[in-house]
Amino acid sequence: MLIKSIFAGFGGQGVLAAGYALANAAMVEGRHVTFLPSYGAEMRGGTANCTVAISDEEIASPVASAPEYVVAFNTPSLVRFQNHIQTGGQLFLNATLVTEEPHRLDVGIFRVPASEIAEKLDNPRGTNVVMLGAFVKVTRLVAIESVIAILPEVFGAGRKNLIAINEQCLRAGYDSLEGAENGHQADHR
Repeated sequence: MLIKSIFAGFGGQGVLAAGYALANAAMVEGRHVTFLPSYGAEMRGGTANCTVAISDEEIASPVASAPEYVVAFNTPSLVRFQNHIQTGGQLFLNATLVTEEPHRLDVGIFRVPASEIAEKLDNPRGTNVVMLGAFVKVTRLVAIESVIAILPEVFGAGRKNLIAINEQCLRAGYDSLEGAENGHQADHR
């Protein structure tokens, strides 16, 4: 089983951190992983995306020309990547910032008001972790406990306050898609 996912948004939204957390959680579970980041020269405010490939066997190529999953943090990312996702794949949208409707009718769509949820938790920079929580809930690629276990590595073990608030964001994202386990709710609003 080889599963490829693309996380995409603006630099500064934590897109790469979300992908890195997913990759590390999969490694904790003993899986083969590749993490391929890509970002514009502008960094914060420019474009950023990453591809995470997770497999039970060695991975030949980290490139995802037809990923199973796309996580779009903003409208430009939706526009750029919605045509890449394979038929039957799943698209996760930060419903707070994505202002266009996807034109794909052959994929599952999950709308997560991630920025709004993060704001309510007084952690506006936690949008990425909210999206990751929803992604983990639906895809079941890794266990939420594995993501929680690697939070100290992602945010730095000495920053316990960030670890605690981001665990809250992760769980809030996970809980935001009630009834959406295993992709059974194809167009969650």
